[in-house]
Amino acid sequence: MTHTRQPLRIGVDGRAFTSPAGGVRRYVFELYRAIREIAADVEIVAVGATPESRLPEGLSRTGAISFPTNLGWMAASLPLAVRAARVDVFHAPAYTAPLWGVHPQLLTIHDVSYERRPEWNAYRNDRLRRAFYRRGALAADAIVTDSAFSRQEIAAAYPIPPQRISVVPLAPADVFTPGPCDPARLPRGVTRPYVLHVGDIQVRRNLRTALDAILQIRRLPHPVMLVCAGVDRGEGAALLARARDAADPDAVLLTGPVAEDALVNLYRGALLLAYPSRYEGFGLPILEAMRTGIPVVGADAASIPELIGDAGVILPPLDAEAWAAAMLPILTDEGRRQALCARSLARAAEYSWKRTGAATLALLRELAERS
Repeated sequence: MTHTRQPLRIGVDGRAFTSPAGGVRRYVFELYRAIREIAADVEIVAVGATPESRLPEGLSRTGAISFPTNLGWMAASLPLAVRAARVDVFHAPAYTAPLWGVHPQLLTIHDVSYERRPEWNAYRNDRLRRAFYRRGALAADAIVTDSAFSRQEIAAAYPIPPQRISVVPLAPADVFTPGPCDPARLPRGVTRPYVLHVGDIQVRRNLRTALDAILQIRRLPHPVMLVCAGVDRGEGAALLARARDAADPDAVLLTGPVAEDALVNLYRGALLLAYPSRYEGFGLPILEAMRTGIPVVGADAASIPELIGDAGVILPPLDAEAWAAAMLPILTDEGRRQALCARSLARAAEYSWKRTGAATLALLRELAERS
């Protein structure tokens, strides 16, 4: 790499802008859009970004020889392309990083569930991927993560001192704002009133607790349903079967993945967001819901209490009766609900991509200057 010069020239793994993981795409796009807005003189190169990649305004892109497989990309394609781009500092925004010759380097690790709770992770049997992640973590000059919880988990998973790990929280996108819900634009089958969950439907999300609470509330009776918006990672059939076994198949609806404008509308129409997950490095839907102005009920687990603070309701993740007892007053008492809505908006205002961008840029500058 070249010595630090003005203006700072940052390289970022361009493949992240087309990552199959929606959270990674949002992270890298919003982060670098914010950095461009607060530091227009900084040069940002999306290394290896394809011509079809959607990049924030002001970013440039440079190609890379595409060797097959992820190993080929990290061992050859990316190191060669980064060196050719002559950047001052490189950012690997999602777990994996060049295997050689790229320094100084900042690595983002969003969580380490694959190491700490492998029974809940799709990569538990993928030894090569986990080796990639470990190699990147140990080789990085600095690591950034989304929460204090994740910093503790990374330090527990790898022999890395916590002082090498910086915490920079994420933020909700500007599109998530309060407003009226258009019932005609809700996904097919969704009717109000409903409790919302957003995120992939997988074991660690613990949606059976939320569904069991909804089933209890519906027996009162109350017509609320549970709407789950996200990709089904294998738990959907079990949720639907659980509702059928309770003789109440209409208690839950799976929408599948939804477009961003539809998601905003779903948030606006929900009475609350239920987030009973047992492991989250951050939990961005919590902030999206709060910024839209709806209450959040979350699990007392992982990073969720850190994120909600005193703005929402925090409950034991496996106690369905406690969840039903906590949600019912929010569903039936408009005064209670509006008080929580106000607290949600106040809490969400503490997070912004501008702050995330400024903190990340400071880390990148420090690495470049230290080099």
